[in-house]
Amino acid sequence: MSATGSVSAARWNPLYRIGGTAAILFVLSGLAALTLYVLNPPPVSGGEETLRFIAAHKGSYIAQQLLWLVPSLFGLIAFVALLVALLPRSPSLTVLGFAVGAASWTALLAVPVTSEGTLSLVYLSDQYDAGADAAARSALIGAAEAFVAENNTVSLAGVLTPLGILLISLPLARGVLPHWVGWLGLATGTLGLASEALRFAVPSLYGVYGPLLWLWFAAVGISLLRHPVHGSAVQAPTIPADDGTMDT
Repeated sequence: MSATGSVSAARWNPLYRIGGTAAILFVLSGLAALTLYVLNPPPVSGGEETLRFIAAHKGSYIAQQLLWLVPSLFGLIAFVALLVALLPRSPSLTVLGFAVGAASWTALLAVPVTSEGTLSLVYLSDQYDAGADAAARSALIGAAEAFVAENNTVSLAGVLTPLGILLISLPLARGVLPHWVGWLGLATGTLGLASEALRFAVPSLYGVYGPLLWLWFAAVGISLLRHPVHGSAVQAPTIPADDGTMDT
């Protein structure tokens, strides 16, 4: 392995602080969204029922969707900080975990459909509530049904999220951050994959996976906030030599 240079450890401290803060915001946003969901749970089926619900609870519904969606950006930032922190000791697994995790958060931002709804339904609800004729309302209900069905379908992002956590936790369990955070991530990722695979057979698994996901992000956030060091220099991310082997 050939080093590409060295940088002062302190130069990465702002990234660790930003990544740690983002991880904490991920948890707080999820808790806020859950609170709104408990107070005003949207329908899980029925296009017309969903459109009527949104019309009656528009502000709460929009807030819920934003609080479920925006944390994807926080998750991406936290994974960038983990990439920098873990890369020197375990480049191969760290890059793999980051790539999968980043893909999941990017997919959630690119296709803004959460398991609890989508902002696209707000527009349909406005059109429905505006007093469209029978034919137009029927088309709006059909479109809403399609979004509702998509919400109740296992998504690629839903699978990639726990897989990314599982992969990034392999180097995390023996890296520079507390090792127990990595073991917690391994448990979280494994349970998350099982929850997605058994989403309709054993939906209660989500009741365990969700809190465990927030617990892991909180642990990652606190670890990153406490991670900044004040040594004179650390080795910069390195590129493996082309010798047919891979560092893990």
